Amino acid sequence: MRDRERERARQRRAFAARAGWGDATHRPLAGDASERRYERLTRVESTAVLMDDPPPGHSVGAFVRVARLLRSMGYSAPEILAADEALGFALLEDLGDDSFSALLAGPDASSLERTLYEAATDFLVDLHRRPVPSDLPSYDPAWLLSDATLFLETAIGDPAKPAIAVEFEAAWREPLEQATQGPAVLCLRDFHAGNLMWLADRSDKGCGTRGLARIGLLDFQDARSGPAAYDLVSLLQDARRDLATGLEQAMVERYLNAASGPDEDVFRAAYAILGAQRAVRIVGVFHRLAKRDGKPAYLAHLPRVWRHLDANLVHPALAPVRAWFDRWVPERTESSAP
Repeated sequence: MRDRERERARQRRAFAARAGWGDATHRPLAGDASERRYERLTRVESTAVLMDDPPPGHSVGAFVRVARLLRSMGYSAPEILAADEALGFALLEDLGDDSFSALLAGPDASSLERTLYEAATDFLVDLHRRPVPSDLPSYDPAWLLSDATLFLETAIGDPAKPAIAVEFEAAWREPLEQATQGPAVLCLRDFHAGNLMWLADRSDKGCGTRGLARIGLLDFQDARSGPAAYDLVSLLQDARRDLATGLEQAMVERYLNAASGPDEDVFRAAYAILGAQRAVRIVGVFHRLAKRDGKPAYLAHLPRVWRHLDANLVHPALAPVRAWFDRWVPERTESSAP
């Protein structure tokens, strides 16, 4: 393993040198739940971020394509300074350290929170007015169900009860069909405080609504076409932080008041269904991180994710899913399993 890590470090430095940053110092940055790692490169007064997403299964190519798409719309995705898709490296514009998460954990959190969430909600209103590229994969019911079944594989792990899985899939089928009806929009998928940067001094570069360039965008390589509620519920039901009381519903209303077209009842049903689907997927992901990858810290967020699930299960559209959980996971806590 150490030999492999040393070789990968050598490849990172060789890539940086090919990109003209051979004299830069490298400093690790906090990573995410994936295998990706990041380094900040510094030379004289310039900085850049090196993204390392090794094969197999790396997503540098998708990241580069979506970044260029977002930048063509005037949004603040990082500029791609260099890329080697075969090896899984990209050199990115450095958007700084002011993530929403960092700012909302700081001393000015109470005064900033509403400003940040209003800006992010307005960004989604603008994004959802844009045409969706035809070559993007879609969030169809089959994909969403596949995402949700990770919960069965990692949080339950009981192959002796196949009936549990059959009932699980049957419970989700109609709600997911309902949630994916209607026009599709561009979904960035992991649109939440940890992946949003606050670029307070940045001026707009063509966005339709004033101030949207202040939203720096990260971690969008899994972008798809899908229902408008998906990214909004990702933002407002954050697995890692609680929003101020009333802020979630205020932002849903802000979105509905500004967006053109969505029927409120239809949208709120989709919001609840997709919120429940995301919560179930996240429970599965966090269990997998703990069991497979040795990252148990994510389990500390599970009580919050279960609360999100229960709040969504109140919606009548999720009655069959609620019945499944009430039968098989009646006590929903950090370590819940049927």
